[in-house]
Amino acid sequence: MKVYITRNIPEAGLKLLKDAGLDITVWTESYHQPEDELIKVLQQYDAVLVSGPVKVDRHFLESCRHLKIVSLMSVGYDNVDTEAAKALGIAVGNTPGVLSGATADTAFLLMLASSRKAFHMHKEIIRGNWNFWDPTANLGLELGGKTLGIVGLGKIGFELAKRCVGAYDMKVIYHNRGRNEEAERAFGAVRVSFDELLQQSDVVSVHTALTPETKGLFDKNAFSKMKPSSIFVNTARGGVHNEEDLIAALENGTIWGAGLDVTNPEPMAADNPLLNMPNVAILPHIGSATVDTRSKMAAIAARNVILALQQRPLEHAVVENVRLA
Repeated sequence: MKVYITRNIPEAGLKLLKDAGLDITVWTESYHQPEDELIKVLQQYDAVLVSGPVKVDRHFLESCRHLKIVSLMSVGYDNVDTEAAKALGIAVGNTPGVLSGATADTAFLLMLASSRKAFHMHKEIIRGNWNFWDPTANLGLELGGKTLGIVGLGKIGFELAKRCVGAYDMKVIYHNRGRNEEAERAFGAVRVSFDELLQQSDVVSVHTALTPETKGLFDKNAFSKMKPSSIFVNTARGGVHNEEDLIAALENGTIWGAGLDVTNPEPMAADNPLLNMPNVAILPHIGSATVDTRSKMAAIAARNVILALQQRPLEHAVVENVRLA
């Protein structure tokens, strides 16, 4: 059985595949493999482990209908046409659970960095502007006792709430389709409507999947309902916010600041005005980028491949393995 891997992945995943006796090939070039080339290559493989922005749409799946599994080294699967995969009998796996702490750390970092203009002030040192001290200049916001509003309070949101309550005694409100009773017990979290969350929160942190319902959810209308002193944090998917509307909201003072680990599009252009706003902190989608987390993700993705090829249920399935013995 042959497995194609679209990016170099941690050794933890590679070792599992090799120990299972699979023939693996890794794309090691430092550029994104063109779709038509990838589809052509995959004709010789039984499975693909996807790391990176591969668009697994209906065309891709129909062109690779022989594949036993598309194993994602990610939690999100908005790049996959799941209905097409089901129809074609191609299993799809993902890697939930293991990156909750690392991604929550990133959201916490961005919240704190934007509240104190940390990235901007670092650049000021590099520009040679650490000279005259003005006690009224470059003032930030304090987070103690403020209200954290979480949109999509799942595992990552839970970990962020734990950090914010522990460090800053923040009040937690959230907007979900259903209740998170664990968070309500642990933090006194209160479920509210989306509009109530926007109006009451000092920090709004997004942890929802990108779906047709959430695409562009944070637009001009949403930002207009937030406090002028509020901070918007997105570590989920860039498509959840409208970037032009976010830029406008920051420029005209509708909201105070923003922290982004995801942008729309990705990669972000180097001349994007967000990069030079003092109250904005931006990272290049590194939410899960720790040695421990990426190794765990690679291992889950590898085990999903192995299980699919053995005609067994996946460890984590987006589309179940229909080729079960």
